[in-house]
Amino acid sequence: MWHLAIPAWQLVVRSVILYLALLIGLRAFGKREVGQFTLFDLVMVLLVANAVQPAMTGPDTSVTGGLIITITLFAVNLGIARLRHRSTALRRLTDGSATVLARDGHWIAAALRREGLESEDCEMAMREHGIERVSEVALAVLETDGTISVVPKGADVRRGKRRVRGMLG
Repeated sequence: MWHLAIPAWQLVVRSVILYLALLIGLRAFGKREVGQFTLFDLVMVLLVANAVQPAMTGPDTSVTGGLIITITLFAVNLGIARLRHRSTALRRLTDGSATVLARDGHWIAAALRREGLESEDCEMAMREHGIERVSEVALAVLETDGTISVVPKGADVRRGKRRVRGMLG
């Protein structure tokens, strides 16, 4: 139960490699929020999780091995989160950039295609913003977090306070 079947360093290396591979794969997957996953997306994530588990643990099924993997995954996740906070380049790499989906009342077909969205997906977001037709949209943007922001034509745009990091400490 506590005895490792393979050296601890192998569990750490396997975990880091698979974490990074999954991070890259999910980044390439698109800008969807977890709540926006389709049934197909959910099935794929579950199958991938099941498929990588043996590659991560190898022949080890010990509690100690599970703890090493868990601690490694939390540490790598924390490390990447801290690096993202400090590095604009890494943040841009992991988050991507916002995509304009509609401008001046018209869909941008190439952007919808590139992001794997249908106009119906965007129309749902428009309705959430109280807009019925794309002709009423000044700008619709797929944000880096997977949400769709919609600015209606003739909107009174109010600017919020800019967030400034690192000025006081």
